[in-house]
Amino acid sequence: MLAAKLDCSLTYLINGVTAEQMEEIELGLRYAELARQNGEVVEARARYAELLDGGGLAGLPQLRQDAEYGLALATEACGDLDEAIALLNRIRSADPAEISPERHVNVVIALSRCYRERGDLTQAVEVAERILGGAVRPAWSDKLIELGTTLFAAHMERGDLLRAQQLGNELLAAAELVGTPRAIVLAQWAAAIVAIETGRGDEAVALMDKSLAIHSENADVRSLARFRCDYARVRLIARPLDAKLCRDMLVRVEAEFQDSAITVLDKLRCALNLARAELLLGAPEQAELQIRAVCEMLDGIPNELQTEARLVAGQTFAEVGRPEEAVRELAAAAGLLEPLPTTRHIAQSWLTAAQILERINESDRSVEAYQKALDCVGL
Repeated sequence: MLAAKLDCSLTYLINGVTAEQMEEIELGLRYAELARQNGEVVEARARYAELLDGGGLAGLPQLRQDAEYGLALATEACGDLDEAIALLNRIRSADPAEISPERHVNVVIALSRCYRERGDLTQAVEVAERILGGAVRPAWSDKLIELGTTLFAAHMERGDLLRAQQLGNELLAAAELVGTPRAIVLAQWAAAIVAIETGRGDEAVALMDKSLAIHSENADVRSLARFRCDYARVRLIARPLDAKLCRDMLVRVEAEFQDSAITVLDKLRCALNLARAELLLGAPEQAELQIRAVCEMLDGIPNELQTEARLVAGQTFAEVGRPEEAVRELAAAAGLLEPLPTTRHIAQSWLTAAQILERINESDRSVEAYQKALDCVGL
């Protein structure tokens, strides 16, 4: 009635913005989220920041929180973990009435992941266990299974394989109770990872095959192609003798990606995994074709993925007899690794670099890389 008397919109009276401004804000949020999902993380971060700086979200707490959460995820993807953690903690400390239970779990998942990526593994575990290890834990759901796999990853990263295996078994039992395809796939994937780490390759492959079968029945084409790409990568680790099977799968994934809207990150990961498969098959010239395509896509890519690409490039150039190019790529990888926290994953990256440098007779650089790997594991 007041809106009609004042000849203005109801939206303006409730939120302090006109209907046109609301439409513009919602459109801006959609564009920012689309950019983030497509891997254009710098663009997404700028769009979210612009929306928050504009002042139009002041009277729209839910949309403001959506923008803050999107900004935190984009900031994480840009590699600015300290700022992402600050943003996520700000959302988590908001009035409980302003944050839904699902959003709270999403924030904790992202926060634990950021702590893990920064190397603060104690915090990564603690922030997840405040929900999962509390005296009154919520009933298991898809989201809590996802949080459980995030906690599992933190245990794996700090080398606590016993606790990771225990949690993996707990997640498998919980997923059976929840009964959704997503919960089962997440739990089986976690169990497969710990099986690989504890030398049970056949068990890992069996679990991954079950996950792939479930995902094949429930996922869309794009999501299934991404899953197959990840599946091939892990199977190359679990069973290197299956490299031909993995390469054939990745070739099909590459064709499926061409027929759908994919991100640069999807394309890069597929090409990178194809290069790995070709190297295992003893076809370094084919790997070189893939890795040169990868190197053309590295601008604006998160540092972790850039590091992986540089290491595979170094290995490829070493195999095809281009030691100068191998050294150049490994030097670039070292520059990316230097500022990163000392985790098991980083230790493995230094070890990979050291082994390649040793193979091409770069003794001094190899010794230095071996020492970096030892430093990462406290030796």
